[in-house]
Order: sequence, then structure tokens, then C-alpha cells
Amino acid sequence: MKSAVILLFVVVMTQVAWAQSRSASNIVHRGGAPNLTSLLVGLVPAEPIELTGAVDSNSPAIWDLVAGQRQMVVLTSFAGVTSRAVGIDLNELAPAVPVRLRARAGGGVWMEAVVTAPDGTWYGYYHNEVVATQCGETNKVVPRIGAARSRDRGRNWIDLGIVLEAPESTFVCNTNNKYFVGGVGDLSVALDRDGQYLYMFFSQYGRTAEQQGVGVARMVWANRDRPEGKLDVWSRGVWLPLTGSELTLATPIFLSSRLWHDADEDVDAYWGPTVHWNEYLQKYVMLLNRAADEGFDQEGIYVSMSAALDDPSAWSTPAKIMDGGQWYPQVIGVENGQGTDKLAGEEARFFMSGRSSYTIRFKKVNAQGQ
Repeated sequence: MKSAVILLFVVVMTQVAWAQSRSASNIVHRGGAPNLTSLLVGLVPAEPIELTGAVDSNSPAIWDLVAGQRQMVVLTSFAGVTSRAVGIDLNELAPAVPVRLRARAGGGVWMEAVVTAPDGTWYGYYHNEVVATQCGETNKVVPRIGAARSRDRGRNWIDLGIVLEAPESTFVCNTNNKYFVGGVGDLSVALDRDGQYLYMFFSQYGRTAEQQGVGVARMVWANRDRPEGKLDVWSRGVWLPLTGSELTLATPIFLSSRLWHDADEDVDAYWGPTVHWNEYLQKYVMLLNRAADEGFDQEGIYVSMSAALDDPSAWSTPAKIMDGGQWYPQVIGVENGQGTDKLAGEEARFFMSGRSSYTIRFKKVNAQGQ
């Protein structure tokens, strides 16, 4: 990690810069649309903050009325169990307490994203893992994505079912991957500015290059109470209904060239996207892990940006903001009563695995770098 006295700034590359450097890259990037304005991201050492629940997934942070007072609620997940902590802000969270949430399909549940509806109902989207029984006796699992609903601010949840999973034909039982034989998971969601569509960004662990990398799906937000079978997948430039084996046609916006599941243990793959709307930039910002091997060791942490959600090819080419780092990088806004993992401003907290030792600063400059 960089020296504690250094302010690190990194330019999010334009499509021109990416084209010049592509030949030296080990990964094929989809996206990388041109930006009229260069965007800078900086990490600044700060007094550490640690979430009160154990973390091995993305951690939703929501402001809501609790006991008549507007407070922050943070959901953390570890080993397939989701917990809930409440406080006046990120610095004053009470100890995390497990929530009541049981997946109808069985297996562990990691609640990675929450969106609040106008009537106050919470809709959660979770990473679910089940043992890969299709591969015989194994301790490896298959991830998939489910949805749930809470009417008491995240204490109790009703499972709404699995909304996204990979067909068995994409599994690789003899994989070198430390955890997965295939599947989809490690997700984030974003509701568009008009409240029309919920967009889901997820990691794909399929058999081929076209079944790996970061994929995108969306659902009409009005279908949130009956989400099973309601997602469309971004595939080769169009949105296609998700039916049967069509998940195999989902086109990753960042496509790996050193694949999961091949004969060697080397990997070059982005995974675990987290997305927030940045009011200062007036853009969506995505943070990403980049894996170096089948054990998910970190090559680095990257950032990508886009002005809109409906065209996944518009995301800028990921730019590194940290060497190595830990899993599950995410931004949580610091604006009291407003800043969350889905909404932030010019400065926010930068978390990895539930701990923040940095603020993250966003800076706009014009085409001349001023």
C-alpha cells in the first residue's frame, strides 16, 4: 500500500489512451467510452473507521427513521449470515445483530445491496451459495443472486426468490478456482435517476471468456415484488430477456483474457463491482477488484465511470487506484442523513472489507488538465 503521507491521484483513461496502451495489456476491455472531461480520483489517509459487523461482501448503508430518529443502518455479511447495525452515523454504529433471512433455495446469504422504495419498503439483493452437488463430493460452491423484501428496516426479510443464476452447462468441476465451479454473484445494484429500472452489476464465473467478467442485468422497478424471471441481460449491445440458457449470452463489460478455470492458476479478471451515483461528478462510479490468480489474490483496485446506466458499453476503461488492497472496495458518502453506499459527493469514505483508512476524493478537470 502507498505511503501514508502521499496523496495518490489517478486519471481515468479516455478511449484514446486505452487504445494506445491496449497492446501491452493482459485483459480485453469492453467499455472505455471517450470522456469529454478527465476525472481524477485520490485516496487520502484518514482516521480509521471499522464497521461493527464481520465482512466478506459488499455492505449496504441506508438512512432511515429508526425509533423516530433518522439514523444509518449498515448491513454486513460474513460466512453466509447477514447482520444489521444502527447508529447516528458511520462512526457511532452499535454492535451488529443477525437479521432473519432464510433463502428458500437454501445455502448462505450475503446481502450486498439494498434499495428503498417510496413507501419505505426495503428491497435487498443477495449473493447466495450452494454446494456444487453436480460435481460430486466437493467443498466448492455455485453462487447465484436472489432478492428479498423488508418492511421493518432490515430486521426481518421475506425471500422473493433467485433472480439470476448460471446454467449448469457453464460449470467446470475440475476447476483450479479456490471457491467456485461457476455461477454469478458478488453484486451491486443501482436504481436509475428516473426510478424506471433497477440495474444489477454482477461477477460471472462461467466456463468461457464470454461467460466471465462483469455482467449487467436490469429489471423494471415496478416488478420489484415479483422479480423472478423479470431480468433482462445486456448481450452484444441489446437487452435480452433472461430465459433458460440465455445467461450464457450476457456480454461482460470488462472481459477477462486470463480465465478462471483453465489449466494454470493465473487469472486477470475484474470482479465484485460496487456502483454509486456521485453528485459532484454527476456520474456513476464503479469500484472493482482485479484478481491475479484462482485464489482471488488482489492485483489491485480499479475505478470506472459512466454518465448513464442504460448503455453498459459507456463505462470508462478501469484505472487503478491502489496496488493490491483487500476485497470488497466500496464508497460510502459522508453527507449526514444522505450519504450512503449508493450516493456520495466530492469526498467520501473508501472501505475495503468493512474497514476505512482513507477518504476518497473526486476531482474534475477540463481537457487541458486544469
